[in-house]
Amino acid sequence: MKKMVLVAAVLATMLFGSSVEGQAARLVANIDVSSQTMTVRYGAAVYRWSVSTARKGYITPRGSYRPQRTERMWYSRKYDMSPMPHSVFFRGGYAIHGTGAVKSLGRPASHGCVRLHPSNAAAFYSMVKQAGFRNTRIVVTN
Repeated sequence: MKKMVLVAAVLATMLFGSSVEGQAARLVANIDVSSQTMTVRYGAAVYRWSVSTARKGYITPRGSYRPQRTERMWYSRKYDMSPMPHSVFFRGGYAIHGTGAVKSLGRPASHGCVRLHPSNAAAFYSMVKQAGFRNTRIVVTN
């Protein structure tokens, strides 16, 4: 009986992956517009970074999303070809991306995207590529 249970457990692990692998594959980015922060949970790791979201007259869409596409370097056609390094697009033209305007981080300053320090954007981009779109959730709240 013990042997059968052991064999079943090994087969289940092979089919579905271990619980450690399942946890490591989950990536959640919570963007809090009111505090201008993004908290990233990836497996057991937790990161908290300052961001800039939409300034007055613009919006950062609230809701829960999965990444739609990534671009190592993107230039905004809508806003004078502004560089958007390590972009993770989550709703149409809205993305989480790096910015050169690091002095503005921690307060609203964007046209709606979520801006990060370039090194944090590169790290998040890498996590999304590693975890995959299906295992990544982006949540934007007030």
